[in-house]
Amino acid sequence: MDSRKLARLCHELADNKKAENLVILDVRKLTSITDYFVLGTGTSEPHLRAIIDEIIEGVRGRCNLRPRNVDGGLETSWVVLDFSSVIIHIMKEETRKRYDLEHLWSDAPRVKVRRKPSPMEQLSS
Repeated sequence: MDSRKLARLCHELADNKKAENLVILDVRKLTSITDYFVLGTGTSEPHLRAIIDEIIEGVRGRCNLRPRNVDGGLETSWVVLDFSSVIIHIMKEETRKRYDLEHLWSDAPRVKVRRKPSPMEQLSS
């Protein structure tokens, strides 16, 4: 799977578990370590766990890929999944504000992702 599609899939999977403030940053022209960062916020340790599990299981099920590495942990409020061409950062809000990766990588273009309508929005249309 190409890295852009993988980043979008990870975004979709995180969104399935209601990760907040999801962003995909295209860092291909800024670093050689990866192509995309996917950033998201979880509200609690169980929420972080649900988001991480959804991404790992979803990518494994759809693409037969596993992360090369998983770093951090629920107790650190920041978990990193390294799929080589895509690196996912899922953090609690205070951790995300403290490290402010969007500002650190502010030269990276954001990848636009069309938002899926919620079931309630679908019913009302």
